[in-house]
Amino acid sequence: MGARENEGEKTVSGRTLLMAGTGAIQKGAGQEIGLRRFLLMAVILLLSAAACGAQNAAVQEDQPQTALALEQQGRNAEAEAAWRSWLEIHPTSAMACAHLGFLEARQEHYEEAIPLYRKALSLDSAIPGLRLNLGLAYFKTGDVKDALAEFRTVLKSTPQTSPDRQRLVILVGMCHYGLEQYAEAAPYLKEAVSRDPRNLELLLALAHSYLWSKQYQNVLDTYRAILLVDAESAEADMLAGEALDKLKDPPGAIEQLRAAVKADPKEPDVHFGLGYLLWKKKDYADAAPELQAELDNNPNHAQALTYLGDANIQLGHPDIAVPLLAKAIHVDPGIELAHLDLGIIHAADGHSDDALREMRLAEKIAPNDVDVHWRLGRLYRTMGNKEKAKAELDKAKSITQAADTALVNRMSPHSAQARTPPPVPAGK
Repeated sequence: MGARENEGEKTVSGRTLLMAGTGAIQKGAGQEIGLRRFLLMAVILLLSAAACGAQNAAVQEDQPQTALALEQQGRNAEAEAAWRSWLEIHPTSAMACAHLGFLEARQEHYEEAIPLYRKALSLDSAIPGLRLNLGLAYFKTGDVKDALAEFRTVLKSTPQTSPDRQRLVILVGMCHYGLEQYAEAAPYLKEAVSRDPRNLELLLALAHSYLWSKQYQNVLDTYRAILLVDAESAEADMLAGEALDKLKDPPGAIEQLRAAVKADPKEPDVHFGLGYLLWKKKDYADAAPELQAELDNNPNHAQALTYLGDANIQLGHPDIAVPLLAKAIHVDPGIELAHLDLGIIHAADGHSDDALREMRLAEKIAPNDVDVHWRLGRLYRTMGNKEKAKAELDKAKSITQAADTALVNRMSPHSAQARTPPPVPAGK
């Protein structure tokens, strides 16, 4: 099972090990918004109302009183008409453009607000609060990259002692976070936490940033800070568990995941995380009930379906494994292990064509998986196709030799890698 265990880790690669069901930030991804997007939105939305209000107070000097009064009364349509009338007379009025942008943003018409804010900035870049509002409008349309540029510009001119500093530090940090630039996000979130050490959402965002930028010891330090705020945080236990797993402490990781299950057995991915760690240890009998518990919480958890199917194969229950693996592929056709396992079962049952179909799908998903080529080679041999069998077995041999050569090079006393300690592995 050595090669297939490595495959399992590759399946989770690119997401968090213990929270693989959350998915990455993807604009418009619906069900895959996930925890990271939730944290990002939660912090920004808490701040946006205060930021939008800043401009309203900042550009009152010498503006048409009627338009301002209508705006302050919430009479948006009438206020807009008044500002547009003023703009017709004064087409270079930055003030009118700024207020029209504000009125659009107030009505959540962020796409319409952006060009108005930009025009106002081009006419008068010194209007207080305007650039911040532009950044928020960009963010609300999903353009986090442009939002970050505006927030960073504002932050550069904001003194350390300013009461606005905390808000801007969070905005910049969370934009990096939303762009999956976790190493860049961490310093800003750390500064924000230093100013607000009992803000649980900031602490969790910081811990995730450390985890996804492979700063595992910092995850554990942040975990201890989280416990001072919420001693029963299942999510924090999960983060600590993954960090310990990356630091090659499987017993510690499993202990943390057991604590997470105890703290909140309904936390998304908590049973999957524990089950996966037990699966990696080849403790299939203990892994299976945890993976099943995850499916009780979320019947369409593709990773839990896959590893529960594989665990049942190892426990000698292929009949139980088949429907689990088939459902996993229906939910997510891109899981290599599910295809490979189905291929192995079909091959054992003498269904060579079905086995070949599944193994070739696994090969397409993970062309450098030694186990897939080895299994294909054996299958072709049983099918009497010696030429293809040899080709697949040669591929397996070549991949293995390349990996061995890379390992030898890293261990060589004459190599640069040998003189420099290697980084902590990312998940393999």
